[in-house]
Amino acid sequence: MSDVRRKNLAKILIHYSLGVKPGDWVIVSGDLVAAPLINDLVEQILLAGGHVDTVFASDEIMGTELRVATEEQLRWTSPLISFAAEHVDAFIELFGASNTRSLSRIDPAKQRARKQGQRPYLETFMRRYAEGKLRWVGSQQPCQAFAQEADMSLRDYEDFVYKSTFADQEDPVAHWLKMRDEQERLVQWLKGKQEVAVRGPHADLRLSIEGRAFINECGENNMPGGEIFTSPVEDSAQGWVEFTYPAITGGREVEGIRLEFEAGKVVRASAEKNQDYLLTMLETDEGSRFLGEFAIGTNYGIQEFTKNILFDEKIGGSMHMALGRGFPEAGGQNHSAIHWDMICDMQKESEIVVDGEVFYKDGKFRV
Repeated sequence: MSDVRRKNLAKILIHYSLGVKPGDWVIVSGDLVAAPLINDLVEQILLAGGHVDTVFASDEIMGTELRVATEEQLRWTSPLISFAAEHVDAFIELFGASNTRSLSRIDPAKQRARKQGQRPYLETFMRRYAEGKLRWVGSQQPCQAFAQEADMSLRDYEDFVYKSTFADQEDPVAHWLKMRDEQERLVQWLKGKQEVAVRGPHADLRLSIEGRAFINECGENNMPGGEIFTSPVEDSAQGWVEFTYPAITGGREVEGIRLEFEAGKVVRASAEKNQDYLLTMLETDEGSRFLGEFAIGTNYGIQEFTKNILFDEKIGGSMHMALGRGFPEAGGQNHSAIHWDMICDMQKESEIVVDGEVFYKDGKFRV
């Protein structure tokens, strides 16, 4: 069924997030449930004068691959995908699922092996993005599985998605430009700063941001946008953090994660649920025990936890960190096959202090 808000989202992604130009090669990748939005995207890319390839996937195909493939096959790096990573102008990834738990019984060692096989072209992808040679954005087609995860009907979940992306507004780009300006003020304030301290009932952690840039994410790489983020100095994290929301990846929900850092490295880790999976992912490679990201969610239009990282990491009043791969455009130097975001509520008795000045307190910016 056609929905004008879905068509608006396609226009936002192509004309605002990616700025597709005549002659651009654009790849659109997504689950089969995202076919309606993919169709709208193809239309907008062609109208913009671009060239488009579509790549479809599904939970069932992924499950088959992980169950049947040998470790050697899982570690294989596709030359087709490697070529695309080296040459494509713009890339869109659409998240969707028919069953969010379809991979929950897969051996985590197999998931780790597959991530290791993806690492070479992911590094190419990140390098070209940092050089300004590649544009990318991730978004979502509202679907029954994600609505169920969020404890919503599909109708209510569609309203949530389109509201958070401003696709329900007459002039959505004006809203994104306003967010860009507000966040740019914060990013500029952070320029040249050296140390971040996170304090509260869920964290006592210090990080160095010396020589690192904060990135203003306002819907150009994630739709919805709404965060400022950086890659901290790799050997600087010192202290502990407890993540108040479940960290969900690979079909598993890992709850009650606590990480302790020394000289940047996770030296102790525990979880109340799926701890074995957490520990397996920490052994993915040399970079998986180090932070690749420190970020603050700024989208105060998102206040519900929906078990979907695309939205949850943007919750206004939260901060998140990611283990693994850093962002070259922020100065990050950590290399890993994983980039696993974990979210912490900061709305009560919590603060972020930058070079001795209170930057953020109880979920609000103070500068």
